[in-house]
Amino acid sequence: MAERRYKVLWVDDEIDLLRSHVIFLSERGYEVVPISNGEDAVALLRREAFDLVLLDEMMTGRDGLSTLEEIREVNPYIPVVMVTKVEAEELMEEAFSRQVDDFLTKPVNPSQVLSACKRLLEGRQIRKDRLGKEYVEEARRTEALLSGPMGWRDWIDLHVRLSEWDLEVAGSQDQGLRQMHRDQRRSCNVAFGKYIETNYPRWLMEEDPPPLSVDVVSEFLSPHLLSGGSVFFIVVDCLRLDHWLAIEPLVGEYFSVERKYYYSILPTATPYARNAIFSGLFPAELARRYPDIWHKGEDDEHSRNRYEEVLLEAQLKAMGIKLRRGLRYFKVVDIRSGEEVLRRLGTLRHFPLVAVVVNFLDILAHGRMESGILREITPDEDAFRSLVVSWFRHSTLFALLRNLSRMGITVVLTTDHGSILATRSALVHGDRHTSTSLRYKYGNSLKADPRQTVIVRDPETYGLPRITPATNFLLAKEDYYFVYPTQFHEYQRLYRDSFQHGGISLEEMVLPVVTLKPK
Repeated sequence: MAERRYKVLWVDDEIDLLRSHVIFLSERGYEVVPISNGEDAVALLRREAFDLVLLDEMMTGRDGLSTLEEIREVNPYIPVVMVTKVEAEELMEEAFSRQVDDFLTKPVNPSQVLSACKRLLEGRQIRKDRLGKEYVEEARRTEALLSGPMGWRDWIDLHVRLSEWDLEVAGSQDQGLRQMHRDQRRSCNVAFGKYIETNYPRWLMEEDPPPLSVDVVSEFLSPHLLSGGSVFFIVVDCLRLDHWLAIEPLVGEYFSVERKYYYSILPTATPYARNAIFSGLFPAELARRYPDIWHKGEDDEHSRNRYEEVLLEAQLKAMGIKLRRGLRYFKVVDIRSGEEVLRRLGTLRHFPLVAVVVNFLDILAHGRMESGILREITPDEDAFRSLVVSWFRHSTLFALLRNLSRMGITVVLTTDHGSILATRSALVHGDRHTSTSLRYKYGNSLKADPRQTVIVRDPETYGLPRITPATNFLLAKEDYYFVYPTQFHEYQRLYRDSFQHGGISLEEMVLPVVTLKPK
């Protein structure tokens, strides 16, 4: 039975023959008003409020399409189900162009009509009820999973499910459900932080490691280079898995999508993670092999990442991959640089490898912290994800992908790290030479609460360079951000609810790498 008595207007010049259908709907909680012609139906809609219209397409006098047009003038939003004797494609296209919501083909049985009514009138509430029940079951499965031993594959599977639920829950108005999901994400990140603290050093010792940043080129890109043809390698800075899931349907119109996953190295910050992708080296090894590159930017993301083209060429050479005509590299930081790539596509399509770094999302995440307007329109992660989708839909990146699909060019797309909404402050003690990042720090003899932080006393065990004998690293767990004791409350307020990266969380570390094959 319907929870409320919805009011349905049924317009059909043979309505007397549908009396049993009307009774069937009435017995199931719907108030059905039968009427035999379009003129009277439109007049009645002007006087009374209805929830749905069932409209016959072939009527004497004013036909269904003409009536539909007038109905839309009276009420642009009321759901309309057109009932027709023919299944002509041209008719359907014409009706859909006038915003018909569903089609039923005569002869219709009562259950078909009921199904259409339920879908259009009660679908949202039915989905809400189903969503709540399914989430409770999912939460129980997750709790059971967390109580047992988990490997890196299990964490990937869990994060994929959580990210899929991010999108499901975002469409719900049930604040209790949304809070339950936030709480579960936080619980998962508590356990994930402990897992990484124990296992990350083991991964670097080759104890069943997952694919890491240093493996992206060798594992996901090189097979396409070895098989010949042209490949575009696109790295979208700061793209979280849930962001990709939200834009994947747009990309899926032009490509078949093969989605895989890898773990970012630590810290989950551009100077470390993205250089690891392009060089195939952990930061400590990168600093030893290329000291000039490493020391040119002690804490400057832009300085350390100016040599990505050189590092990628060196990595491919070390792998024995020789590219005819070499490779081309572009960094897209604004519309102008994105349009430059688009203008040169006619030439670039002939190169075996074109690498493109897209910096916009990282800029957007950091810009949100400084802009009151951006904070206003993106108060939480759901709103920020929605903004990411809006940007992508109108971006030069999407235009590039559409063109590459048309040209038949394969794309490998990934990111260097994700981000997390930092909501809790963690007190850190260090000197004035300590690095400035909010989710990771390095310096001399740094101190913080080990419940909130992974304290890396021996940087080499994390593949990190030791600058002085006293150098150590701090990596924030969960959704913590670092604040010094000096002016603690001021900076605590300033950085609360800002998107940050560099630390340890599922959102920052477990990342998509997708292969896009043109359709």
